[in-house]
Amino acid sequence: METTVDAVDGEPVSPDTLAQAVAAAIRKRDRVSRQLGIDLLEIGPGRARMALTVRDDMLGGHDLCHGGILFTLADTVCAYACSSRNVATLSQSMNTAFIAPARLGDRLEAEAVELVAGGRTAYYDIRITNQDGQTVAVVRGQCRLLGQPIVAAAG
Repeated sequence: METTVDAVDGEPVSPDTLAQAVAAAIRKRDRVSRQLGIDLLEIGPGRARMALTVRDDMLGGHDLCHGGILFTLADTVCAYACSSRNVATLSQSMNTAFIAPARLGDRLEAEAVELVAGGRTAYYDIRITNQDGQTVAVVRGQCRLLGQPIVAAAG
């Protein structure tokens, strides 16, 4: 059993429960991910998995998913993962490699995993895959921890 690390509304919570509470708080304010139809599939300390289905309005001039949509998916999953411990965090830089095209109707999954966190900086690897498990993009994110909590903590 995981130990409690924080409290939400005065109640002790596990790291996974805290991550879920943080995700719910972020989601309420995250208009972009709601508009794009980005779904949260899984979240825990230092990790998150999200998905979206490529729609017609996400296609660029070559009838492929626009790179900006892929970047937004990667940035969003990184934001949820790096904030999952209840510390407000922002992306500082992201290096994106587009590996394969995503097409209309593709169901894309993005997974962000913390590599290292220390001081006010954390690094995340993000992999976007399609419904066939093919890698569409890989991203390395550098995040800046701001130090403020996202959800109210006890005390």
